[in-house]
Amino acid sequence: MRVAIIGCGALGTILGACLTKGGCQVEMVDSYQAHVDALNEEGARVVGTATFTVPVTAITPEEMSGIYDLVFLLTKQIANDLVLPHLLQFIDENSAVCTLQNGVPEPSVAAYVRSERTVGGTTNWSASFLEPGVSKLTQDLEKTEYIFNIGEIDGSITPRIQKIGEILELMGRPVKVSDNLMTSRWGKLVLNACISGMSAACGATFGQVLDDPLARACLCYIGREVKLCAEAEGIKLPLIDGRYSLDSLALDDQAMFEKSQNLFIDMYSIARDGKASMLQDLEKGKGTEVRMINGYVSQVGDKHGIDTPFCDTVVRIVSRIEAGEISYSMENLQYFDKGLFIF
Repeated sequence: MRVAIIGCGALGTILGACLTKGGCQVEMVDSYQAHVDALNEEGARVVGTATFTVPVTAITPEEMSGIYDLVFLLTKQIANDLVLPHLLQFIDENSAVCTLQNGVPEPSVAAYVRSERTVGGTTNWSASFLEPGVSKLTQDLEKTEYIFNIGEIDGSITPRIQKIGEILELMGRPVKVSDNLMTSRWGKLVLNACISGMSAACGATFGQVLDDPLARACLCYIGREVKLCAEAEGIKLPLIDGRYSLDSLALDDQAMFEKSQNLFIDMYSIARDGKASMLQDLEKGKGTEVRMINGYVSQVGDKHGIDTPFCDTVVRIVSRIEAGEISYSMENLQYFDKGLFIF
């Protein structure tokens, strides 16, 4: 099977290293020439909660050729309009494109490559890009029940999606094959919108967000907005990592508010040093996916008449950082309307 990973930032680099180490022949595709050169010359180096170096094959998009049987898509959603048209010449009717991007990207991917070639999944681990060729695994995978949750758009359990799961399990941990991908997507959207949104807006690690009472409260209020919007779409939020119930995000009373805060503290106890990929983009002066994550929640809220002031505020803050108007800092907590804090 001919496999490619398109978008080899932190997650893509570690995935490529693990799959290669596990015996899968993978072409790692990235537009950052210095990174491609380092991967080819020195191998993919993984540090953090795991430490190893693996010789890999890396190319730029211009060097792609032939037809790929399976493509893992790990670019930012903001690059889809550029990446996906280019990809079309390298896939055929038997190819599968597995989007592991944040948010709910399957509709936009399928619009280019067709729904019958599109599968997707959530990535349940975190990493940081350190320098060309080097990425840091910031989460202990041994403490993660499922490292990926993947599925077909229509929820069917096909030989294709089971094979993709087997390939991803070369990372050494179980992969869940879901019969309800969109439910899984909304479950991950809670984490993306909450902890990743606040990490980017505040320029903070996950642990720093959790340790600040105001930032931690914002996690709960953002989570409530995602929960309300998911339910309006007919989605009941799933258990996260097979054990964390998101019911407390209803925030019906003080007890549920406290339980919601403890939920985030417990979930991220194994990834306190992690940084949101959106924050890593801001640190590099790049655009972020905030409009596809918190902004997506806001769009669904508008569709159903649900107010989403906390997600709206995250989008405004990150957009201003992108525009150079403000910096990523904990001081940005001042932009959240304190009158909206119920507890």
